[in-house]
Formats: sequence, structure tokens, C-alpha cells
Amino acid sequence: MHSEDVYTILINLYSLTMADLTELVAATVRIFSEALMIFGGVVPYIPQYLMIRRSQNAEGFSNYVCLTLLIANILRIEFWFGKHFETPLLVQSIVMILCMLVMLELCIRVHSKSLRHHLPVNQQLSKDSSLDYAEKRFTDLNMNHFWKWTTFTSYLQFLSLFTLLLSSTTWLFLNNPFYIETIGFLAVFFEALLGTPQFLRNFRLKSTEGMSVKMVLMWTSGDIFKTVYFILRSAPKQFWLCGLLQISIDIAILCQVILYSDKYRLRKPQF
Repeated sequence: MHSEDVYTILINLYSLTMADLTELVAATVRIFSEALMIFGGVVPYIPQYLMIRRSQNAEGFSNYVCLTLLIANILRIEFWFGKHFETPLLVQSIVMILCMLVMLELCIRVHSKSLRHHLPVNQQLSKDSSLDYAEKRFTDLNMNHFWKWTTFTSYLQFLSLFTLLLSSTTWLFLNNPFYIETIGFLAVFFEALLGTPQFLRNFRLKSTEGMSVKMVLMWTSGDIFKTVYFILRSAPKQFWLCGLLQISIDIAILCQVILYSDKYRLRKPQF
């Protein structure tokens, strides 16, 4: 065999190895980015969950964050039936719904426990309790109590009814492009407003005490990654446009942390 032939074979083997290596690296990066997309949205809530469980105080976290994300992800799943998008984004919605239910259950349990501590000895939390501490259920159909119910079952009942009605409507208008695009926009728009309840709560109290700063920092980094992912993966424009709005709200909340920090500068930071 001539030396030229050996050289050619070695070059071909090297090229093949480099091609395989490049493909392996690309596949690894893709799997990692998809896993980060699926589970990355859950991570910011871990420090907030631990803080609430440790302090047995959920006042610093707005339950409306859970409402916003639950509605947004239910809408996104319905959108998928009319206009398929990447599977990791669909799985992300399912994981986020489960995460928000866990967060919501903890908040309701802690809140109910706090209410019971305010009741006189031997008095149970019920509809016959005083107005401030009365039991509130979804089946009461009182709009003044919306998302302020005292039982976790009430939240599940509302979400089940909402999902059933939305699914029925989606089934009827599945072939209507305007309807599908509308629920797609509403899904990402609601998600973009994720931080709004927390922002309003902070603004009303002029305080960020009880809110996990780590959670907001993770929101921001996650939203930046997510928006870049949407753009690079050519996701529907609703996704990345509302991603930019979400980043803006995250930054506004971080500004509140700085703005309201003087009042609590002598206190131990809450993380």
C-alpha cells in the first residue's frame, strides 16, 4: 500500500471521527437545553417553597403567581392541539402545572393553619366563623372570594372546570386559525405577566420582605434563556415577544428590591 493511500485513509478516519464528535456534542447540547427548558422553570420556586415551609408564613408570596402560571400553561397545552410546537415546551407546561399545584397546596395549608391560630380555643374554621376567618369554598360561587379560598380542593375544582370548558371550546374551534392563534397569544401573554402579581404586592406594601430574591434572579436568568431559546428554535412569535415582556417585569421587581431595601437594611436578608 502506498504512503499516499495510508495518508488518505487516516484523513478519512480523522474526518469521520470529527464528524461523529461534532454530532455527539450537538446532540448533548440539544438534550441539555431541552432538559433545562423543561425543568428550569421549576427551579426558581424551590427557594421560595423552602422559605415558606421553614417560616410557616406565605404572606410574602402572591398566590396569583400560581394562578397566572396555571392558566398560562393550561392555555399553552390547548394551543398545542391546534398548532403543534416543540415537545419540550409541551412537557414544560405539564411540569409547571404540577409545580404550581405543589406551591399552591403549601400556601393554602400554611394560610389555613395561620387562620386557625387566630380562632378562639375549641372553635373550628367553618362558614360560621367570623367574617375574616370564615371558610371560603369555590362552591359558594362568591366572586369576592375568588382565588382566596381556604381549601385546596376548591382550587382543584375551579381548575378542572376551567380546563373542561376550555377543552370543549377548543374541540369545537380546533380548525379555526383565529381561535388557535388567540389562545396561543393568551397563553404566552399570561405567562409574561407572571411577575405582575408579585410586583403589585411589593408596590402595595412598599416591601419585598418574605419574597425570595433568589427566585426572582432565577426568573430573570430563566426568562433570558427561554427567550433566546424561542428565537433560535424559531418558536411562534407569540413566545419570544412575550418573553421580552417577562424579562422587563423581572427587572422591575429587582429594581423594587433595591428601592425598598433601605427600610430593611438592618434586618437579616430573606433568601
